Amino acid sequence: MLLAVDIGNTQTHLGVFEGESLIEHWRFQTRSGATGDELAERIAGLFSLCDMSFPDVDAVCVSSVVPPLGVQYERASERYLEADCLTIGPGVKTGMPIRIDNPLEVGADRLVNSIAAYERFQTACVVVDFGTGINIDAVSAEGEYLGGAIGPGLEISLTALIDRAARITRIDLGEPEAAIGRSSRAAIQSGFVFGFAGLIDGLVRRIEKELSEPRLLATGGLASVVVPFSETIDEVDDMLTLNGLRLIYERNAPAAD
Repeated sequence: MLLAVDIGNTQTHLGVFEGESLIEHWRFQTRSGATGDELAERIAGLFSLCDMSFPDVDAVCVSSVVPPLGVQYERASERYLEADCLTIGPGVKTGMPIRIDNPLEVGADRLVNSIAAYERFQTACVVVDFGTGINIDAVSAEGEYLGGAIGPGLEISLTALIDRAARITRIDLGEPEAAIGRSSRAAIQSGFVFGFAGLIDGLVRRIEKELSEPRLLATGGLASVVVPFSETIDEVDDMLTLNGLRLIYERNAPAAD
């Protein structure tokens, strides 16, 4: 089995694959100072909930936007899982040419998402990832990574608003009742959900002018909150990044004898 690990700034998403099938997955809060021992303890606890154990894992594939944690997962893989760990970075075969000024600037999560989306559609596509930041990434019809746009995420924007506005308290973002909010809570729901839907639609429409008839796809924690109010995107795939990690691992796995 393959353990795929997507380490984001806010959450970490783990998935276990048997062949091409995702048989289990979990999410937990990312803690940048965690050691390999602590990570192994966390994984062991999750495995125990599903009657799995470390010997079941043959390999690990990691995408990380928190560099210290990538190293710690490598240590946990070596010491506890006794499995090879592939960390997405320079030198890893992705099968996707990177057509930006400095290919080293591309975040691992952005590239992984783009690979998974292109594998799915086999044509030009745009991926919108609702994470700590909002990443919008474009892939050409020939399967080339072209770049994209980065904006603030919903949660980090809400936190900044709360920190700067003394009378605003934290709320859980959900479906707005109306565009004209009749309470502070309703006004925030409208501003954030409708507002970010408009931001996404505006950027996607501009990208569509530069990329001929792309397929559109969203992923990430709050995608399901915003996408129902988007006029451009109507499909969400929460497992996109995990599937991208599986694809990259398969492209780098040693050939069977």
